[in-house]
Amino acid sequence: MPLTSRKMPVWLPIVILLIAMTSIQGGASLAKSLFPLVGAPGVTAIRLALGTLILVAVFKPWRLRFKPEQRLPLLIYGLSLGAMNYLFYLSIQSIPLGIAVALEFTGPLALALFSSRRAVDFIWVVLAVTGLWFLLPLGQDISHVDLTGAAFALGAGACWALYILSGQKAGADHGPATVAIGSLIAAVVFVPIGAWEAGGAIWHWSLLPLGLGVAILSTALPYSLEMIALTRLPTRTFGTLMSMEPGLAALSGMLFLGELLSWVQWLALLSIIAASVGSTLTLKRETQIKSVDIN
Repeated sequence: MPLTSRKMPVWLPIVILLIAMTSIQGGASLAKSLFPLVGAPGVTAIRLALGTLILVAVFKPWRLRFKPEQRLPLLIYGLSLGAMNYLFYLSIQSIPLGIAVALEFTGPLALALFSSRRAVDFIWVVLAVTGLWFLLPLGQDISHVDLTGAAFALGAGACWALYILSGQKAGADHGPATVAIGSLIAAVVFVPIGAWEAGGAIWHWSLLPLGLGVAILSTALPYSLEMIALTRLPTRTFGTLMSMEPGLAALSGMLFLGELLSWVQWLALLSIIAASVGSTLTLKRETQIKSVDIN
């Protein structure tokens, strides 16, 4: 039975989404392993260039037509997508993958919390702020997190929130195909920047297989799988499962990069995950936001 069938088992979309999230974090681990060769900007350029080619081939964006009022949101959408990737890779140069994803996750979490004004949401705000306090060395050197890397991760989270807001307006008529245009805009701006910062090292053919691996694991495969899951899972279920992402990132960093977190960092990370799960489960239906993970 094809994956697009409406009669697929109820558990299969959940498995598909878990595979997609695992693929994204595996791609991030592979990307980080390339930093000694071309640096974070160079990896950003490689991923955006190859990922955009894949998305353009799949979605054929030249057939899309956008209304005048959608063009500015589309530009913001593409720029925020590129900036998010650029800042995220800069962040994981100096902080563990799990912490970077947890800090980045505060962007869409804040967006979800700000969309509601109920008293119960105060609990999730407290959990999120508590997690941030212990992930960052605020006031004392609690977790030995590089502040510059943490700032890059938080900046990536802000771009993720902007990506969601602008993407809702830009993609109202074309859905997931809008990602191809957004990725193309991001590539036009950030591929030259990354290539210039990486220098001649980025042009070595030996990097092509690894670059393709990053593009497939971080872009082509998870985008396709998440779109299948999005159409078959309730928004609340999708959001709750996506809240596992920082935990999967921490495990990926531990398994593939040897990044070990202290028990304080694990508790802080779990606090942010709990805040995200709680806000998703208590969010009113009309304020829920669908978003695709683009790391």
